[in-house]
Amino acid sequence: MSLGFWKNASPRRKRIITIIITFIISVIITAVATLTPIEAQEAKDINNELNQTVGSLKEQNTLLQFIFGNNFMITLIMFVPIIGPLFGVYAFYNTGALIAAVATAEHFNPTLRFLTLFLIPVTWLEFLAYSIAIAESVWLIRRIIQRRGKREIINASMFISICAVILLVAAIIETVLI
Repeated sequence: MSLGFWKNASPRRKRIITIIITFIISVIITAVATLTPIEAQEAKDINNELNQTVGSLKEQNTLLQFIFGNNFMITLIMFVPIIGPLFGVYAFYNTGALIAAVATAEHFNPTLRFLTLFLIPVTWLEFLAYSIAIAESVWLIRRIIQRRGKREIINASMFISICAVILLVAAIIETVLI
């Protein structure tokens, strides 16, 4: 396969391609993790704990802040060169395993449950933010190697702001849906 398309692509197009590839890999990792076998009782315990946490946060009227804060902290870690993409794989796998646990507790096919999550915009927005973060982490690594890291920090700051807005919108939607 020739990488001529890459050499001829504009910097913006290269970033978009990197984000799309990262998005696809992230979805695949999460989908594969939904195949993680889990005992019915463990799944039930995880589901009950999750429901208790959500219920408690709703009572305290802090669900929006928790969802946004949790997702934004995860995203910030994903921006860190080298560590970020590795942490991303860990986070995607854990997300898939959690989806499997909840689906199992509710007697639903975990992979099908995962796919149905793409019917709501929250899933798309969160995966987009995570993909932007990991893609920028890769770009930071590349630019540091090229000795152009200082200029790339400006791009990283811009992408952090974009991810914050995306995740805030996602958190608002998710809070309304819960």
